[in-house]
Amino acid sequence: MSKRNSQAAKTAARERLRQERERQAKRDKARRQVIVAASIVGVLAVAGGISYAVVQGNKPSGWDKAAEAKVVAPANTSGEDGTTVVMGESKSDNVIHLYEDPRCPGCAAMEQSIGETVNKGMEDGDYKLSFTVGTFLDGNLGGEGSKNALSALGAALNVSPEAFVDYKTALYSTKYHPEESTDEFAKDDYLIKVADSVDALKGNKKFQDAVEKGTYDAWAMRMSKSFDKAEGVESTPTIKINDKVVETPSTPDAWQKALKDAGVTK
Repeated sequence: MSKRNSQAAKTAARERLRQERERQAKRDKARRQVIVAASIVGVLAVAGGISYAVVQGNKPSGWDKAAEAKVVAPANTSGEDGTTVVMGESKSDNVIHLYEDPRCPGCAAMEQSIGETVNKGMEDGDYKLSFTVGTFLDGNLGGEGSKNALSALGAALNVSPEAFVDYKTALYSTKYHPEESTDEFAKDDYLIKVADSVDALKGNKKFQDAVEKGTYDAWAMRMSKSFDKAEGVESTPTIKINDKVVETPSTPDAWQKALKDAGVTK
């Protein structure tokens, strides 16, 4: 009796084990199907995401469109697309040409050290000042601050040459010039905030509208292209005195010496 019951128990146990194995096999199969399906969905999602990113990346940005748009040149410019900017009433043939990028920390340092002296020489009639502004740092660092600031400089130039110079000084000042790696100049409200420190631009609705609407975006792109084509300009800031590149002076006295060495005398 005991032997028969023991055998029956073993048989029943083996049957329960077989059934459990079958159920586990079914669960494993179902789980594999779910994993495969999820993997397929995941691959399709990634592929779709990549395709979307590629499509979006290939779509022209606002600045790409501006590069092809009709140029609205600011007042106080000349030449093709208004990319020639020359200031001063000097009766001499002397021209100081400055090549800068709005986000450039070296340009900010130059402005802070000798900018006032350089501007005074123009105002005193020692020479004319010419400006070519680039935006290559946007490409190097990512962002659009250089382009946006250049467009805003166009809006200031449209107000007056003096507004342009004063606004450029403010943008490069220790108070307002951002770190090279940040992109504060990409924000219209920040550019307008800086402009409010300039008398000719403070509360100037025409200037503000031009900044917010991107009136001079196309001009900024042409100016940047002109910078890219400039001969002998490998970095910013670059200074040319009568078309000859000179080492950027770091003090007002060094600037006066550079002028004297170049034959620019009062």
